[in-house]
Amino acid sequence: MKNAKLAKLVQSAQVTCLAIVLLVIWEGVCRLFDVSPLVLPAPSGIVVRLFHMLVEGAIWPHLMVTLSEILIGFFVGIVSGLVVGALVSLVPAVERLVYPYLVALQTVPKVAVAPLLVIWFGYGLTSKVVITALICFFPILVSVISGFHATDRDQLDMMKAYGATNMQTLIRLRIPSALVLIFAGLEIASVLAVIGTIVGEFVGAQAGLGYLIMTYNFNLDITGVFAILIILSAIGMTLHSITRFGGRRYIFWIRREPAAVMPH
Repeated sequence: MKNAKLAKLVQSAQVTCLAIVLLVIWEGVCRLFDVSPLVLPAPSGIVVRLFHMLVEGAIWPHLMVTLSEILIGFFVGIVSGLVVGALVSLVPAVERLVYPYLVALQTVPKVAVAPLLVIWFGYGLTSKVVITALICFFPILVSVISGFHATDRDQLDMMKAYGATNMQTLIRLRIPSALVLIFAGLEIASVLAVIGTIVGEFVGAQAGLGYLIMTYNFNLDITGVFAILIILSAIGMTLHSITRFGGRRYIFWIRREPAAVMPH
């Protein structure tokens, strides 16, 4: 246990040092070669601009809009992916009839569909939620199907031998066995949720961080664009960390520590 904690601390220190080195190189290149902020702003300028944006408060309404779209769309994607995935896994007729159409739906680029969804659902919250949910849906669907199909056959036979009902088998065996893969799909979907929302806001929006990016691009405010990208990255990392923490909390029996290296 101590070795695992020490390894995590060393890994965190290495990641932090690498980030600092990259930022110093970035800052040095911008200053040494006098790079225009219209091409590549320096990290110091981005941090100052981000600070002013947060202090002045004009960004907060747009941030709240984007957060609402991300969280609601992510939640809708989770619920729909879990329900449809369970139906596809447990009902063979649904898998034969519905799953091919779901795969065909996934092959359609969401960027191409986004303008239609904006036309159908409007420029407000609904269209962004639908786009985000669609992007999050398929990873969760696949993880649920894979998790349910990976249930050990001998354990299923044992549950039947003891007279367990289908609901008891689902709750006590299938779902716990599938949790590892389900949370893996949730981690992927948590990152895609941010992408889906921003894609929707690029296509058509009246507020949101994606709307601000388009506005700053039009005004050649590249420093402001980078500042918003930092905010979006922080949102995605936070959502991913929360999902990952939930996985560690509810599938605590799975070892996530890196395997110790055997000495030669």
